Amino acid sequence: MTGGPPPGPPGAGRRIIEQRGLYFEELEEGVVYAHRPGRTVTEADNVLFTTLTMNTQALHLDAAWSAGQPFGQRLVNSMFTLSTVVGQSVSQLTQGTIIAQLGLTDISFPHPLYHGDTLYTETVITRKRRSESRPGQGIVTMQHTGRNQDGTVVALASRSCLMWTREAHGRAPAEPHQGSREGTGKGTMSV
Repeated sequence: MTGGPPPGPPGAGRRIIEQRGLYFEELEEGVVYAHRPGRTVTEADNVLFTTLTMNTQALHLDAAWSAGQPFGQRLVNSMFTLSTVVGQSVSQLTQGTIIAQLGLTDISFPHPLYHGDTLYTETVITRKRRSESRPGQGIVTMQHTGRNQDGTVVALASRSCLMWTREAHGRAPAEPHQGSREGTGKGTMSV
């Protein structure tokens, strides 16, 4: 019999490479991380996201009404745009190496995103420092820039994340989820 996976557990006897983001010490300030592929946004994406989040804004849902507004058509929901900009960075920067997202600031949408536009994201690490209270962890500030297929900036956001160092991540004990029976339930984090 030929074909199929070899007998035994997956990867048995083979080197396994798991996709991950970058650890704290691997992230470089000032470097531009270009996230690819881009994401072409469809009408279905916009309508589904808008209705799932209970956003009844006619600018996202009502084509006839939007035609009479300044942009002449429906706009892609800006929260979808923001979520996609952050999401496009995950596999390259934070997949499996982030502990927590600490916040988003300075969010702006200088130009609309329309159905059929393709969104491309770039990230620059603007600041990083080791945590004073959490050994083996560091705080990284990222500037995300989303552009359409013409290079026009459609979204900007500054994002702060608590990240693992490579050494600490391999020896970190599993922490209980906040609010679980084992956790403190206080929901605060000192960094």
